[in-house]
Amino acid sequence: MGVVADSQTGGGGGDGGGGKCSRAGGLKSLVRRKQVDSIHSKSSSSGHHQLAKALTVPHLIAVGVGSTIGAGVYILVGTVAREHSGPALTISFLIAGIAAALSAFCYAELASRCPSAGSAYHYSYICVGEGIAWLVGWGLILEYTIGGSAVARGISPNLAVLFGSADSLPSFLARHTIPGMDIVVDPCAAILVCIVTALLCVGIKESTLVQGIVTIANVCAMFFVIIAGGYLGWKTGWAGYELPVGYFPFGMDGVLAGAGTVFFAYIGFDSVASTAEEVKNPQRDLPLGIGAALSICCTLYMLVSSVIVGLVPYYAMDPDTPISSAFASHGMKWAEYVITLGATTALCSTLMGSILPQPRILMAMSRDGLLPSFFADVNIRTQVPVKSTVLTGLVAATLAFVMDVEQLAGMVSVGTLLAFTMVAISVLILRYVPPDEVPMPSSFQESIDSIPFSYDATEKDADGKEDIVLYAPLLPTQAAYIINENRRKIAGWTIMLTCIGALLLTSAASNVSLPSSVRYTVCSIGGVLLLSGLVVLTCIEQDEARHNFGHTGGFICPFIPLLPIISILINTYLLINLGSDTWARVSVWMFIGTLVYAFYGYRHSALHNAIYVPTAHADEVFRNSNSQA
Repeated sequence: MGVVADSQTGGGGGDGGGGKCSRAGGLKSLVRRKQVDSIHSKSSSSGHHQLAKALTVPHLIAVGVGSTIGAGVYILVGTVAREHSGPALTISFLIAGIAAALSAFCYAELASRCPSAGSAYHYSYICVGEGIAWLVGWGLILEYTIGGSAVARGISPNLAVLFGSADSLPSFLARHTIPGMDIVVDPCAAILVCIVTALLCVGIKESTLVQGIVTIANVCAMFFVIIAGGYLGWKTGWAGYELPVGYFPFGMDGVLAGAGTVFFAYIGFDSVASTAEEVKNPQRDLPLGIGAALSICCTLYMLVSSVIVGLVPYYAMDPDTPISSAFASHGMKWAEYVITLGATTALCSTLMGSILPQPRILMAMSRDGLLPSFFADVNIRTQVPVKSTVLTGLVAATLAFVMDVEQLAGMVSVGTLLAFTMVAISVLILRYVPPDEVPMPSSFQESIDSIPFSYDATEKDADGKEDIVLYAPLLPTQAAYIINENRRKIAGWTIMLTCIGALLLTSAASNVSLPSSVRYTVCSIGGVLLLSGLVVLTCIEQDEARHNFGHTGGFICPFIPLLPIISILINTYLLINLGSDTWARVSVWMFIGTLVYAFYGYRHSALHNAIYVPTAHADEVFRNSNSQA
């Protein structure tokens, strides 16, 4: 991050009027950053590349809740209660919800400031650089592909239960094993993916309306669990809470371990950010949609868990069907059908939420030249990236048909947690070292040469006096002056060292196989870097350019730098603990992505021949270019 702040300066290129105008080349291309999509960039792009502005807060809540609440919650409550939390499962869901809210705050600010398709990929490209943005986008492609296929494979067993038994589905929908190949095909999963894909091609407003209806059915099933379960608990005396071991049988360590597991039940709210370009009023609606979706999910999770662990002692819960078995133990076996219906609708809604973002990620990467232009085509009538959506659906349907992707489900978490981490880092960069240069097309060279640039990194007020941007009264005046002169460099390097500290601390804390002396030493180094970064960033005033970054007037993330740093720490810890098998598979995917970028994305990037000019002169360059045209 210390390199990012000045990554585009120097290194060849033209000099416009004696100021700093540069081209990014060589390894510096990996940290070249694009401009926030503005009225200039939109007007210069072809009209058919624009998506429909059709979504409002209710649509966004439907996308967020529908993508987040999957069938996992119907199973997680049993496993986590038995192995980690006990009756304190509700506290685990609360802690996980707070941890997810940290990422949601970061998403809300970036989504309202940079309301374009691409989600975390888009934010990383603007704030961090092209190389990291490519890896984030490539990871999101993996997340949504595997996630959608895994969800589709889970629908047919639930449908079979609704029809009476596993053998009740019609032959053309039932699973079959191919003789001699040990492959179980699932026609039902493939057909459902195709139906969802066709629906998404019709239009964003129509597809979110259907998702909202399916999500309402799922929420109604959860309300049934809460109300009927609450009545049973009141009637029978809440046997699950009347235990000699108390409310915390595994202690707070168990509660925290349970929170780490149920955290993944909150993955999905980031799908709201992927629809940013299709929102009518993104500065207002995106933060409301993200916040409301996460709040609803957290509330429902806590209510369901508090009811279920009260009906049955945690050690007697069925890890596979905890909710339906809890009702069956009280003579309500028929409730299994309601719960299975809820799980089925939850899976259908999550399937839509998994397929919806990927075409928009592909479209954003294609617009930036990192993927072929095929993916950027938007249908003029439906204003949806139909080609990308169809291709995404075909790949997901094929995987769901022929491959049991449950063993690859951990790879979904890598893409999500990587995106969460980079979004938190992007917020820190936005506040302390926002881009001081913006890329311009090489066709603007004549316009750029005609402008006498002044490029002074020192911040000055309206009277031409230097701002005192450090509020640390105990520091000597000379020391404060030196720090102010190098504030951007200090902030950039501090952000980078803070991230390294989080990585060292979580890696050493998670690796119990290390010798105690090595483990404690590495933990100490990581902790010192982390705390030092927090102190330095707290003392340094945030960059004034943040007020003019992107679209203003939207949500502002609170508690900077503490909130993003905690988010980085939590997400890094969860990433480290995903397991070696998951990381081995992800490494193969990332290696393939590196090759694709090296042989295609690097050469075809829209910034390959871009000229970087001071941010303060960007509007002047555009005006000059328009007048010359």
